Amino acid sequence: MAGNVAPFGPHYGFGLYVHWPYCSKICPYCDFNVYAAKSRDNGPLLQAINDDIRIHRPRMPEHGALDTVYFGGGTPSLLTPAEVETLLATADATFGVKLDAEITLEANPNDIMRADLRGLKAAGINRLSIGVQSLRDNALAFLGRDHDAASALAAVDRALKVFRNVSVDFIYARPSQSLDEWGEELSDALALGAPHLSLYELTIEQRTAFGKSVERGELVPMDPDAQADLYDLTQTITTSAGLEAYEVSNHASAPKYRSRHNMIYWNGGDWIGVGPGAHGRVTVGGKRYASEAQRQPNTYIANVQALGSGWSEAGALPSLDIARELMAMGLRPAGGINLDRIEMLSNTSVPREKIDVFVEQGWARFDGAILSLTPSGWLLADAITAQLAP
Repeated sequence: MAGNVAPFGPHYGFGLYVHWPYCSKICPYCDFNVYAAKSRDNGPLLQAINDDIRIHRPRMPEHGALDTVYFGGGTPSLLTPAEVETLLATADATFGVKLDAEITLEANPNDIMRADLRGLKAAGINRLSIGVQSLRDNALAFLGRDHDAASALAAVDRALKVFRNVSVDFIYARPSQSLDEWGEELSDALALGAPHLSLYELTIEQRTAFGKSVERGELVPMDPDAQADLYDLTQTITTSAGLEAYEVSNHASAPKYRSRHNMIYWNGGDWIGVGPGAHGRVTVGGKRYASEAQRQPNTYIANVQALGSGWSEAGALPSLDIARELMAMGLRPAGGINLDRIEMLSNTSVPREKIDVFVEQGWARFDGAILSLTPSGWLLADAITAQLAP
């Protein structure tokens, strides 16, 4: 790579992440910064998020227009089209939003059924990410979802009538789930016709309701070898259906349907994080800053009003930390990572003898300076990253 190209920054993509923290129901596996939605006035939080977007502009004079905007949560589909439009108008007035920008809204099936989808499209949303999680009623009950399989099917069908770019999330590797059961469900998921699927293995975090159930011995997570078998089956089925993985957990029917916003994370680009608990990475004056907003909505609002920032902290990252993060994130997409970027930051060489072993085992590919993992390597991504990271 050219020596004058920085190994991170907005030339690898520039996005805005908006965190809406409220959910109509909190799922037992969820480890995100979420709160139960109640009858409340959204006005103060919306105002704070709008102000927080504006506050970033003088800090980031070198940044151009946004490539992506992502409304995540929580459940941002609880927002009205008018509220979404206001936030997008602020982003456009402050930084500019490119004409071809990807603008995603996460949504639950029940919200899709009652939402003004054409209103959301008119507001600027051009991609929906629908949290279906399963097409089996017993699994949905286990996962604590507030919809059933029939409403999930109806929601995806309704979404595809208005939006072509639709992603659907599923959670598999649930306790005692068999290969046959997941194979049938995945075939049903592919039959939905969405051009993008995000297929996640169930991860049980300690502080969640599921985590507490595991501690009490009430829930036994799936054995790692059984999870690996399900992962291999997932790759076989999706590839034969034309939705090959372009990242560890993400599948698209064509390059234009890949999540451009997530690619910013994986490629070492910049993104602003606004809203309670949102994380960001921004480059200013050649330094990379990690930001985290206050988690509690009321504290976040108060911070923006009193201190002119929603951040609870923001610090410049050491070069070694940036290199390790780039390695961990860069090995997730199929395109891999240019090791020149890692070596430029760490001032050390990534051990080629270890790479040779991974290539020999069929876990990695190494072409020039580009290191990428194969689907079997993705199963070992954390271990490989630990072996190679500076």
